[in-house]
Amino acid sequence: MKHVKLLFGYALLATLLVSCYADVIVEDEFIEESAFNTDQVLQSYDLWYVDINETRGNGQVPFLQRAFTVSFDRGTFYANNNIVGIGKTGNGFGIDVGFYDVYRGVVEIDHDVDGTWLLEVYAVNGSTIELYDPSTDTSYILQGYQISNFDYDQVFYDNINYFIQEYDAWEKTYTSNEGELNDFDDENFLKFLPNMFRSSVDAPGTSLGNLQWDYEGNYQVYDVANDASLKTLTLDYDFFGNDYFELYVINDGTIELYHPDSGTIYEFKRRGSQQYLKTGKGAVAKKRIKTSHPTMDVVRKRAK
Repeated sequence: MKHVKLLFGYALLATLLVSCYADVIVEDEFIEESAFNTDQVLQSYDLWYVDINETRGNGQVPFLQRAFTVSFDRGTFYANNNIVGIGKTGNGFGIDVGFYDVYRGVVEIDHDVDGTWLLEVYAVNGSTIELYDPSTDTSYILQGYQISNFDYDQVFYDNINYFIQEYDAWEKTYTSNEGELNDFDDENFLKFLPNMFRSSVDAPGTSLGNLQWDYEGNYQVYDVANDASLKTLTLDYDFFGNDYFELYVINDGTIELYHPDSGTIYEFKRRGSQQYLKTGKGAVAKKRIKTSHPTMDVVRKRAK
């Protein structure tokens, strides 16, 4: 990959891109002047959302591969590695996972788990930067937000597979009175794995250790054409075919499944969680990968 180092002034990126430094533009990119200016850019936004689907290259920077957001704050490097608690943990910044130092157009990150990495910093536009790892020829695209205007709900929908897989189980806690009787009424627990789901008819309140998973099958999450705040879900039950649901995220521990065929609303609460914070006993080595869902051309049946 070809890169040109960038000039970052003492201001937000949007200001930089129209600043008086235009006379040093090279191929529409700025040449870096000082470490001080680089640090100002990294701190110009509270959160940098790691858009994993925009990653370029075949390598990996492990801590960027895990993170939903990262933050640079006066030498401390923060990350939100879990959807659970996002927006709340560390006042929204996540957890302290290391520290950083800056040079001319370069940030050196000393991660608590993954060691030291030298990453080149580039501007993409007024609110987007690129962190480039020369050792693996890999680029990560980060979008800047202030905590006050960051759409945490959209993170759930953009990363819906990681969200539903992050918990040990989902327990049904509500079934609407409206709706016709159907076979899914008996399912009280769901568990989502990368390649399958499990379901259980055990009684509500059953401990995780005593759950008996009665069924395993395939599932698929879909995007919905022209509706970014809706996902749909199919569960493949051999004995009564695919069950189709509209999938809504209520908060970081609650989902709603609306069953259009019967008109029934189900609410599920999280049980347990997989922590992706640091190495050690019980830690899970989660790394995000590029994902894309097939698109379903349907119209929302449940009113917002």
